[in-house]
Amino acid sequence: MNRSALRTAMIAIGVSLLIVYVAAALLVYELVVFLVRSPPNLATALVTVGAMTVLGAYFSYRFGTRQLLAGLDAVEIDRRHAPELFRRLERLQSSMDVDRPRVVVARLGVPNAFALSGIGSGVIVFDLSLFRMLTSDEQEAILAHELAHLERYDALVQTVAYSALRTLVGLVMIPLLPLLLAVTGIARGWAWIRGRPDVWNRNPLMLVYQWVSLGVTVLVVGLTMLVRAHSRRRELAADDRAIEVTGRPLALARALRKIQRAGERERGLLATLYVRGDEDGPLTRLLSTHPPMDDRIDRLLDRAGTDPLSGHRIPVE
Repeated sequence: MNRSALRTAMIAIGVSLLIVYVAAALLVYELVVFLVRSPPNLATALVTVGAMTVLGAYFSYRFGTRQLLAGLDAVEIDRRHAPELFRRLERLQSSMDVDRPRVVVARLGVPNAFALSGIGSGVIVFDLSLFRMLTSDEQEAILAHELAHLERYDALVQTVAYSALRTLVGLVMIPLLPLLLAVTGIARGWAWIRGRPDVWNRNPLMLVYQWVSLGVTVLVVGLTMLVRAHSRRRELAADDRAIEVTGRPLALARALRKIQRAGERERGLLATLYVRGDEDGPLTRLLSTHPPMDDRIDRLLDRAGTDPLSGHRIPVE
């Protein structure tokens, strides 16, 4: 292809891109105008948004939970495999408003346990190492903590919160979409017409795109911080509920300390999925799903009447 033909082809591509993007922007704009001029009544809008949030949360939780357990190669256990654990589970269950959960064991890569709540009974996942690392009392304390999450449907509530966040961001993006499509189309189309398709994102108009993206990012981060703050409060509430039903805050403190120290030595598949809040930096802590482990342990020591500054150390077996 000679230079003239190549130049003609690039101009044609640029014009085509411009037409496609602008047409899409006009189409979305007309939809936005229609919604503004003929808005649904408040009840219908709330029901629609609520339904979108609930359906999104349901599919995310239902299939996400199944995929997570399948990816972990988790194995369900019963009383035959861990009679002492199930005896303590039954005793705790009788003191809490929670259905009998399934207990599954997996190799998580780091010592950890977590609960997946749902409609009806939930699932408690134990890392295999916890059975050899923790004493029976410490296992019971961790079990009570996870049952507290199931009792309050914490995992399900978090999933609904994230679904609501995605829905809200989607609603914010709808009126902004025509502008973003038009700006992107003009920048890409003009870059092809000029013969410089690789520098389309340097067009001054892309500053508008960047500022809009920044605003949406700030919104997402702000809402995420609120959800994560709720998650951290629920962790502390689960600690409190665990010692309420077991009466042994030191057992939970010892279990957390062992998990913390073992986790510092090993980092595996789920290390990045369960942020403990121990990393330095205020932003990292604000985005953590868990409070710092040391803070949790100090709270438990306080509940046990132990002064963490007195020199007393939590025994680690």
